[in-house]
Amino acid sequence: MLKQRIITALILLPIALCGFFLLQGFGFALFIGLVVTLGAWEWARLAGFEAQPARVAYAVLVALLLFGLYVFPDIAPWVLGAAVLWWGVATWLVLSFPESAERWSATSTKLVIGLLILLPAWQGLVLIKAMPLGNWLIMAVMVLVWGADIGAYFSGRKFGKRKLAPKVSPGKSWEGVYGGLLLSLIITAVVGLVRGWSVSEIVAALFGAAMIVLVSVVGDLTESMFKRQSGIKDSSNLLPGHGGVLDRIDSLTAAVPLFAVLLWIAGS
Repeated sequence: MLKQRIITALILLPIALCGFFLLQGFGFALFIGLVVTLGAWEWARLAGFEAQPARVAYAVLVALLLFGLYVFPDIAPWVLGAAVLWWGVATWLVLSFPESAERWSATSTKLVIGLLILLPAWQGLVLIKAMPLGNWLIMAVMVLVWGADIGAYFSGRKFGKRKLAPKVSPGKSWEGVYGGLLLSLIITAVVGLVRGWSVSEIVAALFGAAMIVLVSVVGDLTESMFKRQSGIKDSSNLLPGHGGVLDRIDSLTAAVPLFAVLLWIAGS
């Protein structure tokens, strides 16, 4: 399994890096759209569609909606606003699971939720890419999420006692969240000091980083909640040793839209 994971990572990492940092404009939007469309195909299964025609149809619908968002960029604020509202609701759904399942267990509801997860993630990345220092900003949100994951893993293994959401993901602990948050804040502070930010800028960046990390945890737990309700371990087997696309981007689907909104507010 470890060998398989390493081989898959070595193949995908150069592709991902080239797609994120070398492509521009429509090419970048198309690349991210492909990833999101594959995620939509996986989400259709979580929503209850087992037959391939139905799953493909949902993926095609998402692809068409992404094209619509590209053609009509003025819709972007509404898409990101919907995402912020959704992740607030998702936090409550996760914390109240499994009782909350009765509110979203219908296939139609889960399909709509898939749109609220996938479309804003694409929209956020496209907007960030178009900003000054767009590549660095994309790297920043990824480093925050990856740092939180790494910190949570080691802190959880060493100190984890209090379960974060035992009915959703029994392996996660509050101590893991604190460790992941701490590492991400340290990374943010170091970057701020190296770049010569003022005290107020560093404080604002730390506050924003904390929000990004916390919502990324919700993104991870949300996919886990839907997989648990569906009785599915991995979203698919598209990535040998890693599960599916959604298993790799679940935290980012929550972090990216909020990051884009915070950058907007900050005037980037």
